[in-house]
Amino acid sequence: MPTKPEKDHLTGQETTGHEWDGIQELNTPLPKWWLYVFYVCIAFSVVYMVLYPSIPWLSGHTDGLLDWDRRVELQQDLELAQAEQATWVDQIAQADLQAIANDRELLNFSMAGGQSAFATNCAPCHGRGGAGLPGGYPSLADDAWLWGGTLEQIHRTIAYGVRNEHQQSRASMMPAYGQILDRAQIRNVAHYVKSLSATVDAPEWVAAGQQVYAAQCVACHGAEANGNPALGAPNLSDQIWLYGGEITDLVSQITNPQHGNMPAWQTRLDDETIKMLAVYVHTLGGGQ
Repeated sequence: MPTKPEKDHLTGQETTGHEWDGIQELNTPLPKWWLYVFYVCIAFSVVYMVLYPSIPWLSGHTDGLLDWDRRVELQQDLELAQAEQATWVDQIAQADLQAIANDRELLNFSMAGGQSAFATNCAPCHGRGGAGLPGGYPSLADDAWLWGGTLEQIHRTIAYGVRNEHQQSRASMMPAYGQILDRAQIRNVAHYVKSLSATVDAPEWVAAGQQVYAAQCVACHGAEANGNPALGAPNLSDQIWLYGGEITDLVSQITNPQHGNMPAWQTRLDDETIKMLAVYVHTLGGGQ
């Protein structure tokens, strides 16, 4: 309970008059330098609120006496950067993909622009550097290409996408063989496909699966199972699996296949950016 302020006999410091269980509170003021800094901060805040946009309202905020806006500066910086890049962008717009790849300066500019565009638009699905992500997002840094890995093929895939509403979208569908084949046939062909790139200790199932493959799968994946980029049919002999390479994964994909989708970037990005993306992706390590 409060008592009359008095001096502490140990420190000589005046107390506040507050006491708890025999413990008295000393009246120790803040250092003057701290108070001065605090007052300066308050004064600075008041001046800042008057000069700059700061106080929010229901439909906006105060503009400040200086009428300063960081968004305006950002837009000016963007316009300046675009003006500086205009010469290169114009050259890219007029050049074909191979000409860009053969011109060192255009290639360097395209690589920088493509890398930036990739990080913003493509990395969330394909991973940093195009390494791919689990769940059906293919790697762009190897030499396995569902729809072809030439500059032109990559450009078309980026521009029109895969299995979307665009009229020129890449499109192919693998049948759900669970409605066509019985379980033994699916098991057998899964073992045969696995045997194309790994040792499988089930010779009878592999032999039976080869017959099923010849009857049902060869039209799209080819006699040697090397795939067909025109149809988006993957190579089945390279140990690169989009949805898993275990027997159970293959059985699942044959029974009820998953099909990935990719947006048509032509409706989202300008033609020059798509060209730079194609050049960048082509150089990631697996361009054909």
